[in-house]
Amino acid sequence: MSPEQLKSLVRTIPDFPKSGIQFRDITTLIGHGEGFRASVDWLSAEVSRAPVDAIAGMEARGFIFGAAVAAALGKPFIPIRKPGKLPIKTIGVDYALEYGSDRLEMDPEAIGDGCHVAIVDDLLATGGTACAATELLRKAGARVQTASFIIDLPDLGGARKLRDCSVEVTSLMQFEGD
Repeated sequence: MSPEQLKSLVRTIPDFPKSGIQFRDITTLIGHGEGFRASVDWLSAEVSRAPVDAIAGMEARGFIFGAAVAAALGKPFIPIRKPGKLPIKTIGVDYALEYGSDRLEMDPEAIGDGCHVAIVDDLLATGGTACAATELLRKAGARVQTASFIIDLPDLGGARKLRDCSVEVTSLMQFEGD
């Protein structure tokens, strides 16, 4: 399927979660077998352009695409979790949101020093979560040089922010505006 055909499978929900936001809903894409497979194939090809030992994805939708890419490539999947989700000692990173803060955590033994980890997620907006995941993975000893997304919202500057963290960014499709 072409990128335009895949883009047509993403549902836009106006004014969600608040007025003025155009929510890009990927459930219609993952609910289309051929479209989901084509998206995973594209992501797999993108992350394979650089050395990759493991795939990381952020909770929750990053688990969908990240785990599928990891399985397609025969690589380990590293879940980047919201706080309090792991029953073991974790390492974490706090990061700023537009209104408040959040935290990401992971198992510090999930990767070894120097492991090349690619980040895979469904959507790149401001880049805050992806940059925090990059920082967390690097804190654990990973080399994070690439991140691939299904959707980029370029007007929100996330790709630029990730590039400032020395991460190459690719996206399958872009939607102007927020």
